[in-house]
Amino acid sequence: MKPIVTKPSPSNPTRSVPVFLIDDNRLLRDGLSAMLSARGLTVVATARSGQEAMREFGRVKPQLVLLDSALAERGSPEFVHELRQNFPEIKVIVMGFQPAHEQFFEFIRAGVVGFILRDATIEVFVETIMAVADGVSVLPSLLTSTLFTHVAAQGGSRRAGAKAVLMTVRERQVMESIAEGLSNKEIATRLHVATHTVKSHVHNILEKLALDTRLQIAAYTHAQGLMAA
Repeated sequence: MKPIVTKPSPSNPTRSVPVFLIDDNRLLRDGLSAMLSARGLTVVATARSGQEAMREFGRVKPQLVLLDSALAERGSPEFVHELRQNFPEIKVIVMGFQPAHEQFFEFIRAGVVGFILRDATIEVFVETIMAVADGVSVLPSLLTSTLFTHVAAQGGSRRAGAKAVLMTVRERQVMESIAEGLSNKEIATRLHVATHTVKSHVHNILEKLALDTRLQIAAYTHAQGLMAA
């Protein structure tokens, strides 16, 4: 069984990706900003709180936000939800996450598309940022089994199971591709269809399975054994 992109494929770290870093520890914030900048990434701004960051998003227009999982001022999942409502084009990576943390699923429901654990190297930071910027969801291997179990249990209480849901052949192919960690563009290339067609299939899959995110589709596909042999 393949995990959900537990190790992002190497990308070109010199490509400009506007990153906004939010961490209430100044030492960590400044240190990580310096290391990312040294690796060729563009740290457009940093902030010590979500409130401070929210005032700056419109001005600096980041493509991606690196967010401390435990901001002191408020719950980070609530901040992610607010951020996604106001700036839906911004992708969010949560850093410093612990595998057993209760808020893990809240982050996914809020729209987080990447996670970086506390012991990650700077290389993992860069690879994760580049993968998410390319449209890939990134979940460390330590979190995959927990997510699979949770989504499967959640689905079991809502429906008889994905196998009982009427899926088209194309929708099954899209589900398998998402579970392999492919972006919409990559899925479109594989299936020889337009990217907007893939987006439509993803929307239909989410509706049919009563799920909220691509990570949940991927987890459910693995948990229900729907991957092609």
